[in-house]
Amino acid sequence: MTSKTGLSIDDDAGTAPYEQLRAQISEQARTGRLPVGHRLPTVRGLAQELGLAANTVAKAYRALESDGVIETRGRNGTFIAAAGEAADRRAAEAAQSFAAQARRLGLTEDEALRAAHQALRAAYGTAD
Repeated sequence: MTSKTGLSIDDDAGTAPYEQLRAQISEQARTGRLPVGHRLPTVRGLAQELGLAANTVAKAYRALESDGVIETRGRNGTFIAAAGEAADRRAAEAAQSFAAQARRLGLTEDEALRAAHQALRAAYGTAD
């Protein structure tokens, strides 16, 4: 099913529905298809549109809020946050933490870069 916002769930995908939803909203926020300040459907409303359990949508929304992609304003609703800035900031923090830990472990810069590259390839499904 596809929602009014263009979100859809592929029941045959090997990815959990909440993760599909999280990834789609995150990508649409990053690309501007869902602009900053756009109000998202309620958890129950989106669950009904997509034929999902409310808990599935709530789990996706919690993950998106934790990632800084959306923000909940109480009874006013859930909105797209300035995701690009939040994503850039969190990625920089993670990279700094990784660099500090690699140095403490005694890795050379090349060894650290190789480890990071392997982890990224695995995460993005491009590992050899």
